[in-house]
Amino acid sequence: MTDRIVDYELYEVPPRWLFVRLETSDGTVGWGEPVVEGRARTVRTAVEELLDTYLLGEPAGRIEDHWQTMYRGGFYRGGPVLMSAIAGVDQALWDIKGKRFGAPVYELLGGKARDRVRVYQWVGGDRPENVAEAAREKVEAGFSALKMNATPEMRRIDSPAAVDAAVDRLRAVREAVGDEVDVGVDFHGRVAKSMAKRLAAALEPHRPMFIEEPVLPEHNDALPEIAAHTTTPIATGERLFSRWDFKQVFENGSVDVVQPDLSHAGGITEVKKIADMAEAYDVALAPHCPLGPIALASCVQVDATAPNALIQEQSLDIHYNETSDVLEYLSDPSVFDYEDGYVDLPDGPGLGVEIDEDHVRAVAGDVDWHNPVWRHEDGGIAEW
Repeated sequence: MTDRIVDYELYEVPPRWLFVRLETSDGTVGWGEPVVEGRARTVRTAVEELLDTYLLGEPAGRIEDHWQTMYRGGFYRGGPVLMSAIAGVDQALWDIKGKRFGAPVYELLGGKARDRVRVYQWVGGDRPENVAEAAREKVEAGFSALKMNATPEMRRIDSPAAVDAAVDRLRAVREAVGDEVDVGVDFHGRVAKSMAKRLAAALEPHRPMFIEEPVLPEHNDALPEIAAHTTTPIATGERLFSRWDFKQVFENGSVDVVQPDLSHAGGITEVKKIADMAEAYDVALAPHCPLGPIALASCVQVDATAPNALIQEQSLDIHYNETSDVLEYLSDPSVFDYEDGYVDLPDGPGLGVEIDEDHVRAVAGDVDWHNPVWRHEDGGIAEW
């Protein structure tokens, strides 16, 4: 008899995550991480609607059909909330399928294209400071790649001093860690097109690994103009939520690295398709993941199968994780041991991680995390 989805539970957990637990009629459990940071309760409601309407009582193994039903079953589609809800359910379904077959998800996606995945470490916080010392510490801890924010809030046309400060920070990091270490620089959508061009050109002598989200996604039509001002690779995609959102990015030909988020862009099913599209356009994959262990495990499963996977973001010790961190939710934290800047592919079934259910239940409650609201000196709203 086909195992069917019979129950689910949702847990809001610190620092800012939402977990979903699916259970089938034979007792198999799968975990997913459906969340929009700062909108956990909104996504929770969307997950409940999707599961109650479409999936309860249905065969767990029909992942593609479930994905299409959740996506196409609503007249209004896409966007961060609905796609994040789909993403977490999709992760849990793949976890169940892998456990039923006794194999990692990557084996069910065609098998691994590599034995380990390179990872990078965040330094410097939202308003980057003390970046050189933090970078040196992370390299001494074994990381070979770092990422930092380029700037705090920035006016639409800002001063030469603001540009010089960003350059000085990157220069200090480069001097601290040398040329063997890769350093990504995240503009975080804080920078208007006029300043993005200026910053991209000014940072280039210090050879960043990439500049990330140089403009907000609604201004991705400006990426070719920005690309004309630099040879530094351009990365974007954490706020694009489906292969249809990525079409323009691929077709304008100015992006070198795409960064779909496995908890926002439709989960494993959709991001695998985005990765394949990227390969056809000679674009690298570097999934966005400042999130929890289920999201990270899902990323690694896709990275394992993607020939164009470049590097993986992970959130251990990131500045958001003050109240709780990735490894605390795992029964066996060693699955995410990093060595020489890499993580080995997990060989356990499903997503390859075992969630500590007792700990999840003990800490679950309302997640009261919202991103800060920044303002310029004149009181006007600034991009965070």
